[in-house]
Amino acid sequence: MNPVNAIEIRDLRFSYDGPPVVCANELIIRRGEFATVVGPNGGGKTTLLRLILGLLEPEAGSISVLGRPPRESSSRIGYVPQHSQADQSFPVNVLDVVLMGRLGKTRSMWGYAPADADAAMSALRDVELTGHSRRAFSELSGGERQRTLIARALASEPELLLLDEPTASLDVAMENELYRILLKLKERLTIVLVSHDLAFVSDFTDVVACVNRTVALHTTSEVTPELINQLYGRDVRFVKHTHMTGD
Repeated sequence: MNPVNAIEIRDLRFSYDGPPVVCANELIIRRGEFATVVGPNGGGKTTLLRLILGLLEPEAGSISVLGRPPRESSSRIGYVPQHSQADQSFPVNVLDVVLMGRLGKTRSMWGYAPADADAAMSALRDVELTGHSRRAFSELSGGERQRTLIARALASEPELLLLDEPTASLDVAMENELYRILLKLKERLTIVLVSHDLAFVSDFTDVVACVNRTVALHTTSEVTPELINQLYGRDVRFVKHTHMTGD
């Protein structure tokens, strides 16, 4: 496998005891790229992400993540799931949530080590929430909670960041904040983002994986309204956004 590639998939086939759910002849995402995965609901986007994470095994074909089989690279992957399973009213503060990202990383037998706290605070700086570290998680806005969960993934100090529908339930202002933060993270991480929101097919997306049972990779410039309408099987309002990032 090519070490330059963050993800390399060839001749992939996967099904849940029935017809194939995901098939991919070839999917290559290079290190440092920002890839957006788009497609209709039920088209296999989340299944593809779970295959990359090593949570599912393909029936056929090969998957390499950071030059290794997915399960062997799990410690180098940061993952933000589609919906947090945590009880939003659970009495835990922001720093505690982010420290959960150090589980499996910490070398202390008695809780978290100073290095874990340093990594957690660095992750909070990345998502611009250092001033919220002692706030209750339940008191945060939807956008702040999502940024906290991204910080939890960053606390593991990953090389690859996977996000599943991070803008679900966020308003436009919160989405723009998330765009800006991800753009900064792109400077040092490979990012794969699953979204039904075509706004993520934007100027800072390098490649777009279109998933509807089969997987096809395109450059951003190749993603046209005609291609999107073919992917979704209906007319879809398509707007290619240029996001303001500030100075």
